[in-house]
Amino acid sequence: MSDPIRAAIIGYGLAGRVFHAPLISADPAYELAGIVTANAERSAAAAAQYPSTRILSSVDELLVAGDGFDVVVVCAPTPDHAAVATRTLERGLATVVDKPLAVQSVEAAELIELAELGGTPLTVFQNRRWDGDFLTVRKLVESGALGDVWRFESRFEWRSTRPRPQWKQETAGVDGGGVAYDLGAHLIDQAVQLFGPVESYYGELDRHRPAAVNDDDSFIALTHSSGVRSHLAMSSMVAQRGTRFRVLGSSGGFTKWGLDPQESQLAGGMSPLDGAFGVEPEQAWGRLGRDGEATAVPTERGGYREFYARLAGALRGSGPLPVDPRDALVAIGIIESLHAANPK
Repeated sequence: MSDPIRAAIIGYGLAGRVFHAPLISADPAYELAGIVTANAERSAAAAAQYPSTRILSSVDELLVAGDGFDVVVVCAPTPDHAAVATRTLERGLATVVDKPLAVQSVEAAELIELAELGGTPLTVFQNRRWDGDFLTVRKLVESGALGDVWRFESRFEWRSTRPRPQWKQETAGVDGGGVAYDLGAHLIDQAVQLFGPVESYYGELDRHRPAAVNDDDSFIALTHSSGVRSHLAMSSMVAQRGTRFRVLGSSGGFTKWGLDPQESQLAGGMSPLDGAFGVEPEQAWGRLGRDGEATAVPTERGGYREFYARLAGALRGSGPLPVDPRDALVAIGIIESLHAANPK
């Protein structure tokens, strides 16, 4: 495949607008050939931002024109991921699904089987594997700078004031709403990437918003087969944020505050091709060592572009998919089980 890879995005909410469209349009390996949205305001915004891109009003319309696309990115609401991806895979279109791959483990397994039977590429957008702070933690762990790691603390939390999409307000946690599916899918994936299989786990899925139907302040603890314990917190309701990462080991610790800048840079209109994209200022660097003698560690440059670069290689037969869809089964299984154990 020497011509540009023709990509279509299904959904133009936060994921489609802030992450996928800018990353795809910035990569010369791709042509942003289609955007699907039934929302008139979003349709107009997409057409203005990407005037040469075909704007489609439905998945049906995309599937009719399927021969005009090489890969489809599913950015629909979480409860719709499995149904939409099933249709694109049945159409024979290489498919990227924004995390989580599905709400239920059986749905995710069926998607993987469908892709394998049809020989159709399927992958999951676990972009937080390329957060600069996570890459820094990974480098420190693999280098032995922390000694034997005992505990990994990871938080993705803030106090959200922006209006929530209707589906996020109204979807029960067990059906894919809430921060466990939204953020836990990232945090569990990161922990497993660092420390391997999970032997046991427990969680607390709490609601603080009035009349909430899904969790907005949750905690998940993992015990890895390696012996490391991961403590993962996710919330949209905190008055004071905790550390993004705190990693404790036999030789020292690493503490990091603040979120990776790539999402805010993309939301602010920065091109992924900008020399400052993914670069974190020195004042935001984490610190390695012990109390009283810790030193700053430069944050690795964030690399969201790497996902689509690897995908292009895989679609052209020169490498593996950026994320094995089987990896998604771990987080989905844990979150699904915790919701079943915490019915409200």
